[in-house]
Amino acid sequence: MKLSGRLETSTAPMLQEVVDTQTGDISELLMDMENIDYVSSAGLRVLLAASKKMKAKDGRMIVSNVNEVVMDVFEITGFNEILDIR
Repeated sequence: MKLSGRLETSTAPMLQEVVDTQTGDISELLMDMENIDYVSSAGLRVLLAASKKMKAKDGRMIVSNVNEVVMDVFEITGFNEILDIR
C-alpha cells in the first residue's frame, strides 16, 4: 500500500477499512510511507492493528520509506521496536 498525506483521526478509519477488507488473502503487507508527513495516535493504532493482523496469520507487515518526522514519532512511542521498518 502506498500511503500519502496525514495518518490521523480523520484518515485512520479509511486505512483501517482497507486493511480489514483487502488483506484477507495476503501474508505480506508493505506500507510505503514515503508520502506520509504526519502520524497521530489514531494512525499508530491502525498500524499496530494491521501488524497484529498479519502476525496472527503468520504473515508480516513491513513499513518502508519513513521520513524523519514520522520516524521521530515511531521512536518516541516505541513503535520503532514494534514495527518492521525498512
